[in-house]
Amino acid sequence: MEKLENLLKLLFSIVVSFFKNQSALAMENLALRQQLSIYHHSKKRPKIHLRDRLFWILASRHWEKWKNSLIIVKPDTVIGWHRKGFKLYWTWKSRKRGPGRPKISIEIRNLIKIMAKENPTWGVPRIHGELLALGIEIDETTVSNYLKRSRAGKPPSQTWRTFLENHMHNTFAIDFFTVSTAKFRVLYVLFS
Repeated sequence: MEKLENLLKLLFSIVVSFFKNQSALAMENLALRQQLSIYHHSKKRPKIHLRDRLFWILASRHWEKWKNSLIIVKPDTVIGWHRKGFKLYWTWKSRKRGPGRPKISIEIRNLIKIMAKENPTWGVPRIHGELLALGIEIDETTVSNYLKRSRAGKPPSQTWRTFLENHMHNTFAIDFFTVSTAKFRVLYVLFS
């Protein structure tokens, strides 16, 4: 029953094709012949090969009335093939070509370590900026990774003890607070 229905569709499309222009007619004939060749090669269920899929993907890209001649599969199936091919292409294009990022030279790594050692208050953005000023193109996360390795066990900046020792002569302590008396009066106290 289904084959008869498909045959009637085919005959109807051939009759309609007589009234179309030559290029559209040629493309539709090519599409119908391609589907007929699939039917001839299969007995029960038509087997669709890679060349058939590629044909319909190209037809969908370059022929605007491709859906009208499509009998063998649904148009959504062709669009799915195209999406799958697109996904495979970009998976192949973005494949890993080696293990991770390319390593930076030993001289630059040593320079990062020296800058971090001689300037303990400098953080990653400052060291990265200094490297850029020297004309060394490197990513900030790479600088961060090498700083973590060189400062293993050390805090990223000076400790509180170091801060207090460095600023002891400039430090001034002051406090302001209130005290309630037994008669519920409030006294204001300034302590320096």
